[in-house]
Amino acid sequence: MRLFGIRGATSVKENKKEPIIIETQRLLNALIEANNIKREDVVSVIITSTPDLTAEFPAKACRLLGWNEVPLLGAVEADVPHGIPLCIRILIHVYLEEGSRIQPVYLNEAVHLRPDLVFAKQSPD
Repeated sequence: MRLFGIRGATSVKENKKEPIIIETQRLLNALIEANNIKREDVVSVIITSTPDLTAEFPAKACRLLGWNEVPLLGAVEADVPHGIPLCIRILIHVYLEEGSRIQPVYLNEAVHLRPDLVFAKQSPD
């Protein structure tokens, strides 16, 4: 087994509790599915958000999914004028088999953060 860091990001349309939690959980689940992650192999999760997301802590989404044994760190991103607004980013540290190919996941407006990724996903409307 080898320790990997897998990144992902998403965005919400408004600064409200429910969309923040739902979209953070959607991103976590997409990262798990795309990388065949077993929860017991997760070492830690870092979740950041842009300063305009104040209605809820995105990291709360992990606890609501039952991730009580996983260390979490929530932080606020720098307020960059040309950044994507209402954005949530995740860095998940996980043990995977040696030679595993990791797949980052970018959803909604966050796909613009990584235009080099051909497998970035756009959320259905």
